[in-house]
Amino acid sequence: ENLPPTRGNDVKVQVRACALSWIDTKLLSEIKLEKELLPVGREISGVVLEVGRKVTFFQPDDEVVGILPLDSEESGLCEVILVHEHYLVRKPEKVCWVEAAGTVRDGVRAYTALHYLSQVSPGKTVLVMDGASPFGTIAIQLAQHRGAKVISTAYNLEDKQYLERLRPPVARVIDVSNGKIDVAESCLEETGGLGVDIVLDAGVKLYSAEDESTSKSPLLPHKHDIITLLGIGGHWITTEKNLQLDPPDSHSLFLKGATVSFLNDEIWNLSNIQQGKYLYILLMIPILEDIMEKLSSSIFRPQLDEPIPLYEAKVSMEIVQKNQARKRQVIQF
Repeated sequence: ENLPPTRGNDVKVQVRACALSWIDTKLLSEIKLEKELLPVGREISGVVLEVGRKVTFFQPDDEVVGILPLDSEESGLCEVILVHEHYLVRKPEKVCWVEAAGTVRDGVRAYTALHYLSQVSPGKTVLVMDGASPFGTIAIQLAQHRGAKVISTAYNLEDKQYLERLRPPVARVIDVSNGKIDVAESCLEETGGLGVDIVLDAGVKLYSAEDESTSKSPLLPHKHDIITLLGIGGHWITTEKNLQLDPPDSHSLFLKGATVSFLNDEIWNLSNIQQGKYLYILLMIPILEDIMEKLSSSIFRPQLDEPIPLYEAKVSMEIVQKNQARKRQVIQF
């Protein structure tokens, strides 16, 4: 209600779909963006209603998709919002609103991990932990499109069956649901003892069973398992922000010439303002365009829940914030 006039590089968008993602309140606090009330929903798709006088990329009636910046005052769960043109790209006609909004963040994470942090290429072997998650699914599809061989872990029978149905097929699905399968052993067996070139984890155990936090899933691999299954010159891409490596861990990585990188999909927003904006224009816009192209050509087939009406957004967001959603939640207007 009462939107200010469209100025400069502003684009007024009528929102058609908005995906819900977990809000990292700790990160927002660290960069002094934490507030009592935080806008919810940053991945949007919609129709351009009006453009500011400096806008060069869009005109009214264009169909667009994008990610609102980390410091956005706007919530994507609004019928009409103002967005800077640099945070939007055109949505292909063949891609529906829900798929566009529901794929864009996982696509950015997959590109960050497999293109910028590890440079996946034909012939490489990639281990995607929890491959049936929304992010895992897109990461598998991107790795396969780049010619890599993919191994994945499944946390239950439903996930295992989902991964086995993927086309092109995953080279091996490791079912860790009963806790009896050794992930490192399975990966070394699959690679003839050479180890995996790239690992995308979904969290790891840092300590022994009795010392580990009860909030950690018992199905997560131990950090030693990841180090063991890494090949020479391997890349470990971790989502574990508090990863602690002891001297023996570092020595093992040193002997393999392996690297550890941290997957933070907000890095494009966290550079200083000028550099961050430059990075976004130079790198993020081509990524977003490529994600939409792969959606349009069915290379990306996202893990989406049924579209959710706006009146159920509060309940859905609570599920997302508790990390209890197994499929991407998208609100449809």
